[in-house]
Amino acid sequence: MTSHFLPLIGAQPQEREDAARNRHLLLDAAALLVAERGVDAVIMDAVACRAGVGKGTVFRRFGSRSGLMQALLDHSERELQHGFMFGPPPLGPGADPVDRLVAFGRARIAIVEVQGDVQRAAEDSREFRFAAPARTLSIAHIVALLREANVDGDRELIAAFLFATLDAALLLHQIRDQGIPVDRIEESWTDLVRRLTRN
Repeated sequence: MTSHFLPLIGAQPQEREDAARNRHLLLDAAALLVAERGVDAVIMDAVACRAGVGKGTVFRRFGSRSGLMQALLDHSERELQHGFMFGPPPLGPGADPVDRLVAFGRARIAIVEVQGDVQRAAEDSREFRFAAPARTLSIAHIVALLREANVDGDRELIAAFLFATLDAALLLHQIRDQGIPVDRIEESWTDLVRRLTRN
């Protein structure tokens, strides 16, 4: 049971209607820039211009480019979190913990494949890389599954080591530079989890 991990990362206090509208407008503009020109095109000036607002609005809303990158990831992270906390098995509650851990890794790999450049840009920030709420929550989820699967040892470190294999920069290097097919990475993740959890 993982409900004690709430609230979801990126959960925002209730926003004024105009503030929420501006946030969505800016994130839509940033997402369009990524789709059209790649992640390097997502600079504060370009986002402001595309959204039809002043650059100061972007800085006030997100603080920095890395903050904007993190916000772009927020939606998919929320969906993944909702899936492993409340969704149907095998990702969600009700499945065997080993099957859930396999499903978690596969879901994270799918996010990297679709949004890898944005995720890597967000992770490049020292401010977010190891203290990001999404990383903390994911590792806590892995620890809970390892405990439920009766895996011995230092579960927090084992969880951190497992999560390191799902690092966006590493996965993109494997997929793009080494030409490793995504399904091979997914199968290797499954094999790693099953070997680690074998009693």
